[in-house]
Amino acid sequence: MQDEKTPISLVADRIHEMLSTRERLIVGIAGAPGSGKSTLAREVARRLNLQRTRTIVVPMDGFHLDNAVIEPMGLLQRKGAPETFDVRGFVHLIKRIQARDHVYAPAFDRTRDISVAGVVDIPPDLPVVIVEGNYLMFDEPVWNVLPGIWDLSVRIDVPITELRARLIQRWLNQNLSRAAATRRAEGNDIPNANRVIAKALPCDIMV
Repeated sequence: MQDEKTPISLVADRIHEMLSTRERLIVGIAGAPGSGKSTLAREVARRLNLQRTRTIVVPMDGFHLDNAVIEPMGLLQRKGAPETFDVRGFVHLIKRIQARDHVYAPAFDRTRDISVAGVVDIPPDLPVVIVEGNYLMFDEPVWNVLPGIWDLSVRIDVPITELRARLIQRWLNQNLSRAAATRRAEGNDIPNANRVIAKALPCDIMV
């Protein structure tokens, strides 16, 4: 039964099934901040590559607007909210992947708090592209174009209390004090998580 499989096996097995009838899949893995999207995407890609199904992960976070752009907008303390991403640029990239263009995508360097252009090479003959991000199945304008593109959509569902603990720990790992880590999580990350949950669209797989 489905619930007997690990999330990695569940997603990887579904991808293999779908590849039996098509040449390429674009998979969207969505979820709130701290839900484990990046880990699941990375581990599914690792599993598929070991099984000789070439796969690459494209992070939505590469489309963070730069701090120099969002600070004059008054959004620096809300970095990570939907308004702090280049959503139209992101949708354009995903449509180019869908059209099988040879695409070079950006990625986010969390240590330097900056997006770096052209570091993810996505050739046109790649069988599986896994895209991961908070707002991939999100019911707000422009973002809601994306669900029609994914061949397979996956959501990680984590209770908000667990998300809060993970998000505070994330900031503690960045050497913030307990008080500062809690402020960062409760002032930005948790509101973003609540927004993702409130406007979540149905997915093919829930884990």
